[in-house]
Amino acid sequence: MPATPRRTAHKARAAEVAPEEARKLHRALLGWYERERRDLPWRHTRDPYAIWVSEIMLQQTRVETVIPYYDRFLRALPTVRALALAGEDHVMSLWSGLGYYRRARMLHEAAREVTARGGALPLTRDGLLEVRGIGRYTAGAIASIAYGEAAALVDGNVARVLARLFAVKEDVRGGAGLDRIWSLAEALVPDKAPGEWNQALMELGATLCVPRAPRCLLCPARKICVAHARGLEATLPRLASKAAPLAARQVALVATVTTRGGARVLLARRRPGGLFGGMWEPPVVVEANGADPDARAGLQALLGVALPDLIERGGVTHVLTHRRLSTRVVSCELRRAPRVKLAPLGPYDAIAVVAPSDFASLGISTLARKVLSRAGEPLTASSSSAP
Repeated sequence: MPATPRRTAHKARAAEVAPEEARKLHRALLGWYERERRDLPWRHTRDPYAIWVSEIMLQQTRVETVIPYYDRFLRALPTVRALALAGEDHVMSLWSGLGYYRRARMLHEAAREVTARGGALPLTRDGLLEVRGIGRYTAGAIASIAYGEAAALVDGNVARVLARLFAVKEDVRGGAGLDRIWSLAEALVPDKAPGEWNQALMELGATLCVPRAPRCLLCPARKICVAHARGLEATLPRLASKAAPLAARQVALVATVTTRGGARVLLARRRPGGLFGGMWEPPVVVEANGADPDARAGLQALLGVALPDLIERGGVTHVLTHRRLSTRVVSCELRRAPRVKLAPLGPYDAIAVVAPSDFASLGISTLARKVLSRAGEPLTASSSSAP
């Protein structure tokens, strides 16, 4: 029987790693992984949907942070169809506080796409790649762990491990360096238990082969590691310097309205696609050059309503991957809920006056929580929706 294209490509890349070298690595890492792996909830399932959710949540987020979100998300939305049928606010509320909210929106959109196609995730890596939002890494993770397909994957941990094992000196975040890492990963992935192998690589990078001060004396692959043999483990992988986060200044308004049911807070929802897309927050305007002493005019223009004098509540700082947001918090009390007419091209697509007890049903970012807290603890006493 002629080889499939996937298998032919796999054999062609095998020249990257000698067979005996690959066997030694497999024995060393798989044995270590069997003994030392952490007991994580997504390692107790072969459900491709659950694995998909875990992999999306784990992107750029620490394991200990993800666990309670993962458990809560799957309790609320246990299947692809349940996620597809859920409202956007419900999905974002379950993600609230986890950060990188674009992941949640793309996961939700992809679930709708899969459901429209019949409701089941594709059964191969190549099929998974056809789903919007599932990239090379995620497809490899689902295919290898859930389906047992010999599909490689590369995340930050795997790139670091392979860069040290094979002394890859190029920048592994892109270009020739990343191509080399993928070539190594594809050459090494075994036909037997590929999911265990991929998880062993990730586990090694997360626990021993860490970015700073790698724990080489405990590493099961130290006798095979080229970087360790050459004393390069502390200098690999080599990464190009990251640009410093761009500084941005803004003003957030926490406006309260007293009703018969108690105090409510004016919240606005960000339009999809941009920063904090789909999330609810106190309305925000950008400060021009950080020099505007009175933000009332800008906030009135944004909301289209007259505001009373604003009370200064101090500031909060929130650092994202590429931005450092300095937010000045102001507050006021309104006599009644304003009739806001949002501009079609403005940053928000919805506005509501919400009781703090209902905050948990909305997606509210960590920055928005900081703003609410700065304006006054009673506003957030029952608002936290993070696990």
